Amino acid sequence: MSVALRNAQRAVPVRRAPLRRAVCALRAALGASRFDVGLVCASNALMQRLNGTYRHCPEPTDVLSFPFHQVAAGELPRACCRGEYNLGDIFLGGEYIHQQCRETGEDFDDVLTVTTAHGLCHLLGYRHDTKPEWEQMYQKEAQILKELNRITGSRLRPLTAGLF
Repeated sequence: MSVALRNAQRAVPVRRAPLRRAVCALRAALGASRFDVGLVCASNALMQRLNGTYRHCPEPTDVLSFPFHQVAAGELPRACCRGEYNLGDIFLGGEYIHQQCRETGEDFDDVLTVTTAHGLCHLLGYRHDTKPEWEQMYQKEAQILKELNRITGSRLRPLTAGLF
């Protein structure tokens, strides 16, 4: 199915084609290729507004996920009709991620891809509020990034590596 990718910020150029390919490979690794996903690269201002509205934390962040379905960790949604083959939307804080990369020296495109993998896991019910949840999410991120690394020759690691 489709990946709708929109760059809603102007501070940082986003290479859409490689990101779209990565999202398609990550969805395949999750067994969710038949589901649509929306991806928005957002400014700090938009991420701050969304984070304040939905998480009551009015500051910019790297990723926010808005699932179309509520599912248990690792379950695929049960779609009844074509319109329900949708995982949801991921908002990537492109400006925020770029600022972090400048501080750490990490590659922006790589971190954008890893952050997208993290967001996809959230769309499939994974969380990291507790250590057991984090461990489960970390394992899933590591699994799908390993598959992406195999396909692309990358060496990407999960975003949640140092959370607990």
